[in-house]
Amino acid sequence: MHSSYALHFNALGPLAWLQWALLVAAFIVEAWAFIDALRRPTAAFPAAGKQSKPLWLIITGVALAIGIFSAAQNVSLLSILPIVAFIGSAIYMTDVRPKVREIGKGGSSHQGPYGPW
Repeated sequence: MHSSYALHFNALGPLAWLQWALLVAAFIVEAWAFIDALRRPTAAFPAAGKQSKPLWLIITGVALAIGIFSAAQNVSLLSILPIVAFIGSAIYMTDVRPKVREIGKGGSSHQGPYGPW
């Protein structure tokens, strides 16, 4: 019985679900990075010694657009665009965000290298 609605079971089924889950996880990180960059004050970026806010909005915005397309179309994880998009957002989240966040909240005069004292 051949039907276009028949379930197709094969060995790659779990891998396809894993790939889609990774694309959705990357999309979530990209969305978080873009929203966070929108919320930070413009003056905090140069004060933290980072590139300007408009540049980071472009980087994270393009990454978000690629992430939406990649997750919706289930693009291969080996494609260069989803990888570059995730790397751009990951750089923002791990390098830029902590420094800009610290500038944005004013810092504390009782901050040592390992936290407050």
